[in-house]
Amino acid sequence: MKYIVTVLLFFLTLVFLSSCRNDFEFTSSTGSLEFSQDTVYLDTVFSTIGSSTRTFKVYNRSSDDIVIPRVALAQGTNSKYRLSVDGVPGQVFENVELLAKDSMFVFVETTVDIIDFSSNTEFLYEDTIEFDSGANLQKVELVTLIQDAVFLFPERNAQGIAETLLLGMDEEGNDIRISGFFLEDDQLHFTNEKPYVVYGFAGVASNKTLHIDAGARIHFHSRSGIIVADEGTLKVNGALSTTEDLENEVVFEGDRLEPIYEDVAGQWAAIWLTSGSKDHEINYATIKNASVGIIMDNNNPTANGATLKINNSKILNSANSALVGTTASIEATNSIFHNSGQSTVVARLGGDYNFNNCTISNYWNNSFRQEPSLLVSNIIPNTNLTEDLTAANFTNCIIYGNRNIELALLNDGLSAFNFKFENALLRFNDISNSFDGIPAYDFSDISLYEDCFLNADPLFEDVDAFKLRIDNTGGANSIANPATDTTVDISGVQRSTSTLPDEGPDAGAFESTDLSGS
Repeated sequence: MKYIVTVLLFFLTLVFLSSCRNDFEFTSSTGSLEFSQDTVYLDTVFSTIGSSTRTFKVYNRSSDDIVIPRVALAQGTNSKYRLSVDGVPGQVFENVELLAKDSMFVFVETTVDIIDFSSNTEFLYEDTIEFDSGANLQKVELVTLIQDAVFLFPERNAQGIAETLLLGMDEEGNDIRISGFFLEDDQLHFTNEKPYVVYGFAGVASNKTLHIDAGARIHFHSRSGIIVADEGTLKVNGALSTTEDLENEVVFEGDRLEPIYEDVAGQWAAIWLTSGSKDHEINYATIKNASVGIIMDNNNPTANGATLKINNSKILNSANSALVGTTASIEATNSIFHNSGQSTVVARLGGDYNFNNCTISNYWNNSFRQEPSLLVSNIIPNTNLTEDLTAANFTNCIIYGNRNIELALLNDGLSAFNFKFENALLRFNDISNSFDGIPAYDFSDISLYEDCFLNADPLFEDVDAFKLRIDNTGGANSIANPATDTTVDISGVQRSTSTLPDEGPDAGAFESTDLSGS
């Protein structure tokens, strides 16, 4: 027992002595901190919209535990930047401890209202994070490009309830609504003076037309888009650009401008042209990273021809499909429909479709995509709905991808099913002979497939970067019909007029070029 008591007293003495001293002896920093970055660039943001958070590290390479007397934004509490130093938010920090051979994280973000600083449409907003002061002062610079924008969003009533748009009624008689608002008359002209940022669905009312000028930039928040009502119209008036900045094209994309979002599909909803809308024209547009690029519901024929005309445009990287037409009337020329989580182009429940010199392609991850690039049907699968497919003509087109079968034709035998492919390059590699004996896939039938070619790689420039130029040794080279092809391609290049073998015009949106040096 005496031994146990002695040991216990010894232990308690050690605890007491250890509690009477500091575990760490901190010394003041001497200006020898190191940083993972000396300048932090926060990506371009719209006025009043918060940036993504940027991170950098501060290193204490010395063998001493140090205390940094002051870490602060140079503009102090007036700064539009916000910091978090080792998990603590603020703008000014005092006596920040940093152990020997250790590091800490600093997080930076900003929200700026451009009208507080300038009448220009964009400017650089800068500040500095200061570590210590006097002779020991060290700095990390902060730089952000701020863009002014026109913001369009649902208003809230006196009860705080945001506007919605009525889509119809469900089977129980309840309203079906989406977050959205109708554009006022003075909002029905989108210019290229400032970008537009849309929250919810911007609606074009019946008998109204939304005009969008060349060079306009339209950005959509999550689950947002444009919706055009019965008898409404959309006119996208882009023009040919001469640089990679697409200065004259109209660009539709998400509202996150950071590079990490550049190729993220499904950032916004869709351009939805509802049943009964009419006379839509989309010229020189790039529509990217939507859930569905364009939804066209039912044809509404007028003296102007197809309900939707798409010319010299690109619909890229859609989470579901680039274009979905339902009993629609669509005409497309010199246009690209590329990469979707499902079929890139869907022409379903009949309708009237005419595509000339278009590229319809899909190189989505095969582990996720099961559908072909092009789906044409006179039905909607798993329903009793059927309508006549009046026409589905694909002339001088490329229909290709990374699956063996990139074309599906669904005919219920009850409604008309009229289609034809001419001077087209098709990816249809029936390795298991599953389609033998099905008349719709008889590629020797010239009433359905005239001068078509199968499975000859078009040699696209870079499908992952959405560059769909074709090499002059690829499978689409010189297979188009000079009598029916477009005069110039999507980039303004003159197409060949030769009728000689290997010298004629090319299928697809681009005329071929030598990519060997690209």
